[in-house]
This record gives sequence, structure tokens and C-alpha cells, in this order.
Amino acid sequence: MKSLHRPRRLRSTTNIRELSHEISYPGMERLIYPCFIQSGSQKMDPILAMPGQFRYSMDIFLKKLTDWKKLGIKNIALFPKIDENLKNSESSEALNENGFLPKALQQIKERHPEIAIFTDLALDPFSSDGHDGLVANGKILNDETVAVLAEMAVIHARNGADFVCPSDMMDGRVKKIREALEQSRYIDTGIVSYSAKYASSFYGPFREALDSAPRAGDKKTYQMDFRNQKEALKEAKLDFLEGADVLMVKPALSYLDVISKVKEKSILPVAAYNVSGEYAMVKASAEKGWIDGKKAILEILTSIHRAGADMIFTYHAPEYAEIMQKELK
Repeated sequence: MKSLHRPRRLRSTTNIRELSHEISYPGMERLIYPCFIQSGSQKMDPILAMPGQFRYSMDIFLKKLTDWKKLGIKNIALFPKIDENLKNSESSEALNENGFLPKALQQIKERHPEIAIFTDLALDPFSSDGHDGLVANGKILNDETVAVLAEMAVIHARNGADFVCPSDMMDGRVKKIREALEQSRYIDTGIVSYSAKYASSFYGPFREALDSAPRAGDKKTYQMDFRNQKEALKEAKLDFLEGADVLMVKPALSYLDVISKVKEKSILPVAAYNVSGEYAMVKASAEKGWIDGKKAILEILTSIHRAGADMIFTYHAPEYAEIMQKELK
């Protein structure tokens, strides 16, 4: 065979592959570690559907942060498990300035001021209905929910959040949140908008972790139809115009095309959320010996970065850090 083009020349040795690779493995500075916290003390409850992940009480969580920092983890996203007796249909605990989450933010910033904290803006952890918004007669109320989210954002900013992350998919919420932050003089608090959050089957383990599944119905009237791509671009453009700092696509692996399109069209950084179901599939397959878990983690996070994600929310962050430190040195 005679050929002028032999692409294998650039794959022939490790050194040549390293010389010619198109992107690098994502560094730890690009990862955000989603963490589950709960009230009480000396609690470290395993999440059965997410092997290796736990719900931490704050005394243990603050110590774990010290360990994670040594691995290079610089960014965390907080998801609180709220006691059932504090949940109601108004999600009033979400606006409790003296509640568990504001106090947790204060503790983290006091002990670990260099850690960047991303907080979730949605009502499902606080709601007895289990929906991201307020519910009336089976319908999710958009504008009433947005008003609550804007108040939540100010509370989170006041207590130490570096970024607030509206994950609710209500219309117009980024604008109202930005206006509320500006009016309260939290001009440096960023907004990571879940611009394209799909109604996905891959959220199940997360909802187990926080006991936040809908008590009735589903989330398809506000989260996006997974058949749609152009709609994601519309949502991302609206969030950009309303004042978002970062645009999020969630989930990641089944939506690499969406990540790529949003990255192509946007001048803002793009985030992707490597969600709980994606994590659980890797862990379950690795436990069975069907895949090499470490290699799969490396490949998955690199593929999300290759698709265009500038930052990646991932439960794999500690394990990925160890891979980077030990195996890729």
C-alpha cells in the first residue's frame, strides 16, 4: 500500500502522542466537587446509589475539606439535606437566614476562605412537594418561584457564596437574581446558570441523596425535553442577556453535542455537570470488573472538556485528583 497520509505516524510512541494531542486532560482548577451536607454532628452517611459519596455533618465536612485541598480541589458545590420537619409547600426554610445552609457557608468561609463555593438555587431540597418551584393546583408557579430564588441568592451571597447556581429552569430567573444581587451590593457574586438542564433519567441517585424527588408528577414542564438542541441555544442566549456569568449544560455525557454547540455560540465560559447517574454507572460497572474505573473517569472527564466545557461539576473529583497525582506523573 502506498499512501501519502498515514495518521498513525502521530500515534506511534508515547512521546509523539504527547506532542500532538489536541487538548490536555482537564486540570483540577477546572473541576467543581458537588458535596452533600446535613445537620447534626459526627455524621458521615453513605449514599448507597453513589459509592464513595456521603452526606456529611459540618464537623466532619470541614475536616474533609482539608484533605481535599491537598488533592488540589479548589471548588465545591453545596447541596444540603434538609430535615423533613422543616419542609413545607412554601419552602420557607430556603429563606431562613439562620438556617443550616447559611451557617454552613459561614463555617466554610471562616475555616477555608480560599475555597470557591457554588450554591444551588432551587426549592426542591426545602419543599414538601419535591419540586424546584412553588406548586399550586399541580402547576409549577414561575414568577412566584423566581421571587423566592432572588431572595435565596442574596442570603447565600451574604453568607459567603462565591457563585449562586439557579438550577430550577424557571423563565426570567437570572435577570431577577442579578438585579437582587446588584441592589444588595453583592456585585461580585457570580451566577452559574443551569441554562440547559434536561429532564433526565440520570438524576435518580442525587434525589436519593437529598430525598428531593417530586411527590407528584414530574419536572418536564420546566426542565428541557432531551430531544431538543436548538432550545438549549435559546435558553443559553437568554441567560447571557439576563446577566449570567457561566452557562451550564446538565447532564454531560448524553449532551456532549449540546455542550459543543453552546460553547461554539457563546462568549461566556461553559460548565457541564457530570451527574449522579453517570457517576453511578461508572462505579457499578467498575465494581463488577466490567470496565477499568480509573481509565473510564479519565476518558469521561477529558471528553466533556474536549466537547467544550471550561469547568466540570463532577463527583469523581477526589479520585480524578489521585489519578492525576499518581498515575499521570
